[in-house]
Amino acid sequence: MVSGKVKIKNPTGLHLRPAGLFCKTAMQFDCKITVHKRIKHEDVTANAKSVLSVLGACIKSGDEIEIICEGADETEALKEMIQLVDDGLGE
Repeated sequence: MVSGKVKIKNPTGLHLRPAGLFCKTAMQFDCKITVHKRIKHEDVTANAKSVLSVLGACIKSGDEIEIICEGADETEALKEMIQLVDDGLGE
């Protein structure tokens, strides 16, 4: 298992279009990829390969998320997912 934290930089957060790109990228990997976010005193975990799950996490601009990858290609997946967020999720 590998994980990394990244801050959402795009102004609209993970709304439908960037969430779709995020999930499409995650689906290219065989490993399990989850997104973890802490809201006040509650932890929210989303399946990075499910648009509905990612949208349900209500990830907004400025939020810090942790991307957790578990499986055969976990290192490559984590690197790619963090780079995607750093690049602004296509916006």
